[in-house]
Parts: sequence; structure tokens; C-alpha cells
Amino acid sequence: MQTLGQVLPALHPEVRAWLKRAGVPIAGDPFFKFNVIDMDHELEVEVGFPVPRIVPGDEVVLAGELPKDRYATMTHKGHPDGLVGAVEALRQWAASEGLDWDMTETPKGERWGARLEIYELEPLGDMDEWSTELAFRLADK
Repeated sequence: MQTLGQVLPALHPEVRAWLKRAGVPIAGDPFFKFNVIDMDHELEVEVGFPVPRIVPGDEVVLAGELPKDRYATMTHKGHPDGLVGAVEALRQWAASEGLDWDMTETPKGERWGARLEIYELEPLGDMDEWSTELAFRLADK
């Protein structure tokens, strides 16, 4: 968790360069997909971009498709340090609405079906100006 802010943003240019070499245009904003979250120990996170078609991965890049269905979303404006509070606000709102997440508690932490941070302004420049959409998949009814 302590190195998250240095490691993940550095991977976006690598994925972008891979897509360019593969001749695949980017169709949207960069994102982080949090698969397993244990804030005290480790996180399992994917770094990606939406693309207009299914692309096979290779030994370096994994290809995948985001699950469809219903998501609860909110936009956080400002420095990423504020995302912890934004996540808590989204989770509290969902609880007050009686909504459940597509998430399972495991010994390694919370395993999410899809929990995204989408950087509407690419993670560059003045961090206080960033706009980050949180999109958490809801459980089936």
C-alpha cells in the first residue's frame, strides 16, 4: 500500500506503449482495477485502458473484459489522497440504500468482481486538479 502511488501510475505509460506497438487505439481513460484489497498488507491491482475491440494479451500484458451489470459510481475531484474518504462515502451511501457489492471476504482480503478507479484526467500534472471516477460493481439481486 505504501508504494501504490509510485508503482501503479508508472505502469500506465508501459501499457499505453504496448497498445501502440500492437496497433490498438485507446478508447477511454486509464484505470486501476482493484481485484483484492487488504489495506494492511497487499493489494492485487490491474492497470489498463479501454480499447474498442478484444485484444489478445501476451507474456507481458493480460487482456480482459470488464464485467457488465450494475455499478455504483461517484466522482472524486482533487488529490488522490482524498480517495480513501471518497471510497468510504460511496460504501456508506450503498449501505444506506440497501445495496450489496460484488465482493467476497477472503483470507487475503476483499475480492471484488470489479472495483475501478478511472482517471478522467490522465494521472499527470497537478494532482489537486485530478478527477477520478469510482465505479464499484453491485451484486446481482
